[in-house]
Amino acid sequence: MRLFLHCLGALAILLGFIWIGQGSGNFPYPASSFMIDQSPWILYGAVLALAGVAGLVLLRRR
Repeated sequence: MRLFLHCLGALAILLGFIWIGQGSGNFPYPASSFMIDQSPWILYGAVLALAGVAGLVLLRRR
C-alpha cells in the first residue's frame, strides 16, 4: 500500500509540473491541448504538485 501511495504522490508531482508547463506555454504538447497558455492551469498544477509533495512528506513521517 505504501508503494502505491508513493507512486501516487510522485505522479501527482509530475502531472502538476506538466500542467504548469502547459498553462504557461512552455510545454505545448500536444498542440491541440486546451490547457496551453491558459493561466488557471498554472495554479491547478501548483496545487497538485504541492499536494503530491505533502503526501510524500506525510508518508515519510509514518
